[in-house]
This record gives sequence, structure tokens and C-alpha cells, in this order.
Amino acid sequence: MIPDKAPKEDVFLGSEDLKKEAHVPSFDKYKELYIHSVENPGEFWGDVAKDFFWRNKHTGQFLDYNFDVTKGEIFIKCMEGATTNICYNLLDRNVHEKKLADKIAFLWEGNEPGDELTVTYRELLQRVCQFANVLKSQGVKKGDRVSIYMPMVVELVVAMLACARIGAVHSVVFAGFSAESLCERIIDSQCSLLITADGFYRGDKLINLKLLSDEALQKCKDKGFPVKKCIMLKHLSKEPEEIVGSRSPPAKRSCPDLEIPWNPEVDLCWHTLIKGASDDCEPVWCDSEDPLFILYTSGSTGKPKGVLHTVSGYMLYTAITFKLVFDYQPDDIYWCTADIGWITGHSYITYGPMALGATSVLFEGLPTYPDVSRMWEIVDKYHVTKFYTAPTAIRLLMKFGNEPVQKYKRKSLKILGTVGEPINPEAWQWYYNVVGEKRCPVVDTFWQTETGGHVLTPLPAATPMKPGSATFPFFGVVPAILNESGEELEGPSEGYLVFKQPWPGMMRTVYGNHQRFETTYFKKFPGYYVTGDGCRRDKDGYYWITGRIDDMLNVSGHLLSTAEVESALVEHKAVAEAAVVSRPHPVKGESLYCFVTLNDGVSYNQTLEAELKKQVREKIGAIATPDYIQNAPGLPKTRSGKIMRRVLRKVACNEKDLGDISTLADSSVVEQLFQNRGGELHPNSPVVLTCVIV
Repeated sequence: MIPDKAPKEDVFLGSEDLKKEAHVPSFDKYKELYIHSVENPGEFWGDVAKDFFWRNKHTGQFLDYNFDVTKGEIFIKCMEGATTNICYNLLDRNVHEKKLADKIAFLWEGNEPGDELTVTYRELLQRVCQFANVLKSQGVKKGDRVSIYMPMVVELVVAMLACARIGAVHSVVFAGFSAESLCERIIDSQCSLLITADGFYRGDKLINLKLLSDEALQKCKDKGFPVKKCIMLKHLSKEPEEIVGSRSPPAKRSCPDLEIPWNPEVDLCWHTLIKGASDDCEPVWCDSEDPLFILYTSGSTGKPKGVLHTVSGYMLYTAITFKLVFDYQPDDIYWCTADIGWITGHSYITYGPMALGATSVLFEGLPTYPDVSRMWEIVDKYHVTKFYTAPTAIRLLMKFGNEPVQKYKRKSLKILGTVGEPINPEAWQWYYNVVGEKRCPVVDTFWQTETGGHVLTPLPAATPMKPGSATFPFFGVVPAILNESGEELEGPSEGYLVFKQPWPGMMRTVYGNHQRFETTYFKKFPGYYVTGDGCRRDKDGYYWITGRIDDMLNVSGHLLSTAEVESALVEHKAVAEAAVVSRPHPVKGESLYCFVTLNDGVSYNQTLEAELKKQVREKIGAIATPDYIQNAPGLPKTRSGKIMRRVLRKVACNEKDLGDISTLADSSVVEQLFQNRGGELHPNSPVVLTCVIV
């Protein structure tokens, strides 16, 4: 699986200086550790576990599992019988045992330049304990689910860790999602309480989060699931003494005209509750396999899946992947530009870095606001050494040329990373040559919400890098490539990417629906975890992700379900049927190209098109707004009635070579679709970025 020797041609190598301090300094060392991790996983992961506090030790084998649905229920268990608390390991252990009380945990950079603050590990522990006591005062207890719908502020981390401290299960919903999406996730996870904020700015756009939260809670009530309490943070209207951290923000962030609806029967003020709360809160000791959080990811059926992660395995895996993939050193300043509303923010802003006592930049804004040099200005300002972003952001900034990057020195940078989608070689080269000045390795990480952390990735000092390749598996991860018949392919090949055995950080189930978990990930090829992604392995053994195989799209690093968008479109009274496919986009990677068949008597016009886009935005969020909608009097279907999306993708890209269409019930439909195409998409169609992405 792993070649005896890494290739030396057509690859990029880490510097000799990097190798001197690296945790894994060579490819030979990587291979030695990898073989050990696969052949003796209990011993390998047991060594990782020694760095953490355990109230009780585990009993039995370290990692137990069944991946074969023909042999019984699918399960993954790590350190069964052990008890710990992840919040204790991230905060108390760093403050008291590692003597990092005064070390900065987060350098918070607001949307507006100059809006900033710092928070130390001691301050964070105090605030987390206070808010944990607040949650307990509202009746939240171990096992309860709490929904969090907040911007990128330090209090979002406080809320997550306060839940973890008392054994409650947090469900963070990305603040760019609509009220309908929030409602759907609250009901599915049966959340007892919502934590939100008054509002925030994304660039120059004001987002009234409280208004959206109230709309979601009303929808929950209308559907028979009233949420009794909502705690609101004053982010745009807070007083200096209410701020978590050591510096007050400038007045320019305040928004006195922001309308904040208030229902005294439901709404509570974060700051009022905190003032009376003790900063002493004993952690609740949790079993290894107790749930830690639920995070929703799009499902191919259109209904989002509540991915469930558990305490111990997730803690071990995020910590060790962060340490080795970014080659973390104690004096690093690390910046992951993702939003915490996605798994990247969970694993590589909150849990992984804090488990190592790292100092991280936490960024509220956009990479292009107030200008396209913002990211590099922040890199210089905080002397960032390890930088992790998405290919979408890189492609977006490439459009503006080298000058905005080269305005700043970036001399502190040592390692660059990418996440969210495969990076095209051109963007990789620009990132490496221009941003990193040919001295910073690029770790192109492949992983999923479901995997908890990196599964295919270079290690910066050890792995010769090929632009666009995720290279080799992380420790304990055993990939394989299967054909349609489920046969393992050897050597250079292309097919379904699967994994043959678990690692501690992988998901345990779909919340409330274990059957869906088994069907989605294990029934297609019994004995394997099926990623849903295609993959190619080259002659040197390198893995290249080729994209989703199921009906999913990766738009700006956001995984979207075509079925979910189609469902939103057909809810409009004018639409009889809809089909959504991916079309390549120069910045976003993929864009949404939608075909709609209208009801009899309805004509297609710009007003209707605007209504359809608005409908999708309101049902899912701005990230799902269609780039193009085409009127389709008919859709290409097989004689059994199945829509041939392969043909629709050809129409979207204006490619006339359709391949075999002998199974089409009516081939004339295809000609009509080509005639109805509205020309090329505008190359500068808007790119929806959160801060970035995953």
C-alpha cells in the first residue's frame, strides 16, 4: 500500500530546517510509524492516550469494531470503560498541569480591522465554568442536546466547551444557514435550548441572527416542538465589561439600530446570566463512548444527517492529527480560516489545537473585506506560522494577482494547508510559489465530517508532495479502491474510495437513525466504510480524490445535497419537477445548475427565477443559491423513469458528446434542453464565502 521509497521526481520536498524539528522527519519514519499503527493499533493509540487525563482506565481491547453488515450491527468503540472529560483535558490540564494559564488561547480578529481581543487559557477556563453553571441553572444535564447558532466569536467556543464540561451534547448550526435549516436541526436532535447572538457583520452585510433564531423557534413551535429557552449573546451591542478577553473592541462594531426582538418567556441574556454565575464548576466524568456533539452534513436523500462523535476517540484523533499534520510546536501561531459551524472548525479550531495548548487566530470576517489583502495582513499582524484554508479562497484570491499578497512579508509562515475539496494543481502552485514563497510545504488534507479528522494527508517534513494529491493515509487509516463489483483494485487504478478498519475519531452513528448510518456507509460494500468519493491511485501509490460519486456537490468547500436543493425548488407552486447538477466553476470549484419543469400554464421569466433563488436561500441558506436555473419542458429519463443526471451535467457544460443514451425514453428532450440553454454563466457570479469554508 505504501511504497518502499517515496519518489524523488516531480515532487516538492519540505526544507532541511523543517526536518530538524519535525515530529515525523522523514518518509522512512512515516512508513515505520504507519506500519506500527496498522498492525498494532491498540499500542499505537495507547501511546497517544498517555498524554491525556483519565479518571478511570479502559477495559478490554483499545479499539473494537464491526464493519460488515452481514455479520451484525455496525459499531466502533474506543477505550470502552474509560472515563474522562474533554473540557478538563483542554482547559484544566493546560492551566494547572502544563502551566499554560497565561498563554493566549485565541487571538480574536473581528470583521472590522482593529476590532480585536485576546483570551488566555485561564480566562477561558473561568468563562467556560461560569457558562456551564448557567446551563445547569437552566436544567441542562448530561446527555441533553443544546443547539448553538452563533458567529465566529470566542463565546462560541465557550458555549461548546461548557456543554462538554457538563456532559451535554452540542449541535452547532452554521450561522449562514436559514431559519428553516436551524429549525430542522433543532427538531431532529431534540435540542432543549438554543444559544445565539443578536447579530454580526459578514463584510459590510448585517446579519440579524436573533431575528432568524426567533423565526426558527416559531417554526419549531408550529411543528409541535416548542423550545423553552433561548440564550442570546450581545455581540453588536455589548458593553466593554461583558467581553470575553483582555481588550475592548472599537465602537465601530456596535449597531445601536439593530432590531432585537425579545420574548421574556423564552429569551435570556447571556451577560445577565454570567454575572451571577460561579467560575467554579466540577467536570462531569463521561464514558469514552458518550456522545460529544452532533454536526449535520447534507444527505443524498435531501434530509441532513446528524453525524455523532463521541468523547475519547475524537479527542485523541483531533489532537494527534493536529500535532503531526501541522507539525505543531509550542511557539506556533496557528490560523484555521474555517467557520466553527463546520467540522473543520470543530476539529481544527476548537478541539485539536486546544488539546495541545496552542495559540490560534479566530477570525470573524471575510478574506476579501475590507480588501483582498486582509488575510495576509492578519498573517503579518499575528506572525502566523501554520495557515489552513480552502481551495475556494485560494482560487478567489488568485484572481487578484500577486500584488495584494506581496504587499505583506509573510516571513513567519512555515506550513500551509488546504481543506474542503481537492485543490487543482494551478491553485496549489500559486499557493506554494506566491503565498509560501517556495519554502512552505502544502498539506492537502482529505477528510469528512464523518471521519472526525484527516485521513489522507501529507506530513510536512516527511511526504514528498504532488500538487493536487492528498498523498498517503494518516496513521491507523487503511484505504482501498474498489470497482463497482466491490473488488479491491491494486496498483494504479480508479474507483470507490473506502476504508478497511476504523480509527478512534470516526463517527459512531447518525443521530437517532442507526439504520441510515449502516445504509449510507456500509451496505454498498460490506466490510468497508464507503466515503462516497471517487479516488485514483497513481504509479507511485499517491491517492488523488476525484470528487463525489453520489448526488452531492462541493460548492466553495460546502457539501450540498442535490436532493435538498431539488426539494426546495419543487416546493414552489410553479414547479412540477426539478433536477440539480454540478457545473465546474473557476472559483467555487462546483456551482449549482438547476433544471426546472413548470406546471401547465406557467411561463418562465426573471421574476420567477428570482423567486426560485429566494426560495432556496430561505430553505437552506445563501451557500445553496443556484448559479443558473434553466427552464426544462422535460427532463431526460430512462424508460423506468429515472432522471439521467449524467446527461444533464453534459447539457450544463454544453458538451454534445453524450455517450450511450440508448436507455433514454425520449431523446428529443435532450436536443430541446441544449436549445434552451441561456449561454455561458457569468464568470464573476457571486462567490458565497463565510470566512472559509467547511
